[in-house]
Amino acid sequence: QVQLVESGGGLVHAGGSLRLSCAASGRTFSNYAMAWFRQAPGKEREFVAACSWAGTVTYYADSVKGRFTIARGNAKNTVYLQMNSLKPEDTAVYYCAARDGIVSTDLRRYDYWGQGTQVTVSS
Repeated sequence: QVQLVESGGGLVHAGGSLRLSCAASGRTFSNYAMAWFRQAPGKEREFVAACSWAGTVTYYADSVKGRFTIARGNAKNTVYLQMNSLKPEDTAVYYCAARDGIVSTDLRRYDYWGQGTQVTVSS
């Protein structure tokens, strides 16, 4: 079993920055792709960013491309989401996810999920 714990959420003004972290623990991590998804009130959970085990392959939603950066930690059991130029429409609960296999943008392919961290961007 894999446990994922997110941190780093909070309240920020539009144009500001936040960095989310996700730490994985549990069974031995090998070849796990990791991703970030978000869910705003009344909306479905949506893809934000994903990266491969090595961090060399990354995908971004069009809405965050150029503003957000996903990166793996040196120990590979952590993943970060650097969020710059935040907008009010980025307000959501952000979830970290992991899957054993190639990176994917499809939330249905992810086996493990964190509890989520709230990001609120004020205008």
